[in-house]
Amino acid sequence: MDDASESFVSIEPALLVATFLPTGRPVSRNDAWRHLLGASDEPWIHLQDQDRTLAEQCVSEAAQGALVTNQIFPVHSADRDEPLPVLLNFLPVHLPSDAAELHEVQAITVSGEVLAEPTSWTTSQTQRHRLEVLGRMTMGIAHEFNNLLSGILGYTQLLKSMRASEAPDTPSERSQSYQHLDTIEQAALDGAALIKRLQQFIRQEKRTRFEHVDLVSIVEDCVNLTRPYWHNEPRRQGITIDLELDLEEVPPLLGSATELREVLVNLVLNAVQAMPKGGTLALRLRHDEARGIWMTVEDTGMGMPESVREHIFEPLFTTKGERGTGMGLAVTHGIVQEHEGTIDVSSTPGEGTRFDITFPPATDSPPTPSGDGPAPDHVAARILMVDDEQMVRSVFAKLLSVRGHAVVSASSGAEGLQHARDNGFDIVFVDQAMPEMSGDEFARTLRTEAPHLPIVLLTGDADITEASALFNAILEKPFHVDEIEKTIHRLTQVESG
Repeated sequence: MDDASESFVSIEPALLVATFLPTGRPVSRNDAWRHLLGASDEPWIHLQDQDRTLAEQCVSEAAQGALVTNQIFPVHSADRDEPLPVLLNFLPVHLPSDAAELHEVQAITVSGEVLAEPTSWTTSQTQRHRLEVLGRMTMGIAHEFNNLLSGILGYTQLLKSMRASEAPDTPSERSQSYQHLDTIEQAALDGAALIKRLQQFIRQEKRTRFEHVDLVSIVEDCVNLTRPYWHNEPRRQGITIDLELDLEEVPPLLGSATELREVLVNLVLNAVQAMPKGGTLALRLRHDEARGIWMTVEDTGMGMPESVREHIFEPLFTTKGERGTGMGLAVTHGIVQEHEGTIDVSSTPGEGTRFDITFPPATDSPPTPSGDGPAPDHVAARILMVDDEQMVRSVFAKLLSVRGHAVVSASSGAEGLQHARDNGFDIVFVDQAMPEMSGDEFARTLRTEAPHLPIVLLTGDADITEASALFNAILEKPFHVDEIEKTIHRLTQVESG
């Protein structure tokens, strides 16, 4: 185009909007909805039977008060060979939050957009749109994963506290029980850290700074995390994989424990898959002045030819067919480079494969622990917990109740405000992403009624910088009960003092 100002045209997808009664009958639909899904009394006529049943079920769940989001439906039309993927969200509509009592859902708003680009879009616009949609969906999934991990981590902490109060079985049984719980807890924490990395990548945030890491502990953690893959499952199939562990004490390195565990887990799982008939898995750790910290992961499996070996760190390259993504070793290579390390592979078909990884040791000394522990003078607090996820509310209440606190839970911002008006609390914890009233909206309203009441944001997602001034503290999901305890003590002591 001659006019440079017209060279770039912003094209946004049309928003599909419809309103349904709780019975499932549509009462209004906008033009975009009518154009794509029709205006007949049968609102889902352009869906296949299975998808039609799912859509009706989503409306039914929303009619019961559930927020149903990120549902994708293929919509068939006569003028297209391929169905259009449509992303729909089903939102329950209640009476105003200041109603005297709780009421049933009055209507369901269904909104969404087509996950396909108009034919007039340029290649760059198409790619941008796909990445934006993928980013939005990924952030929603990350939020849900953090809620699930909160439950796993919380109940693991609860089990550990219960085991600590019980009479021991035998020392070996008690030790093994704690080891299993520690492994579950560490896996949940690593999962949370990976989700945080994903969120930071999508928002293009800088990664948190590295810390001093003990590589011996990392290797031992990974041996426990992967034990079902190299010991339990092979034995069930009549296969034996022997583990050779040869770990010397090495200096600490600057890095991320979560990322380094990911490297080792990837390499161990690859080694196990390369030994379908059994073999030996060897993990070694050394240090010398010339090479630095040197780690080896070796197997006696199938090995690989040179034509494969020279491509294994390339993204999307895989020899596993549909079972592989081609990303495991590419991610491993990237993490090693992030840690200023090197990774090399040697392999012989029929004899096995060895990965040699080197890292530079940390040049400074580990920081001296600050000694901040839980407050010595425990004071029971009256706590209000506001979160729309039942599992998060449940594990939070149980963990804090065990420690002597009195916890009242609310499933929505409106319910939480009513509790705050009817009862006196020492501190409030609230989630951010809730239907009808978000965490910052809740905090803004409560601040006008109880300006000195400490409010803590407990969130599994992310972008809350604009609302951060509303909160006395911001904690991330999944949470650890000790961190919650410290926050309660600090804020209630400040307020009471």
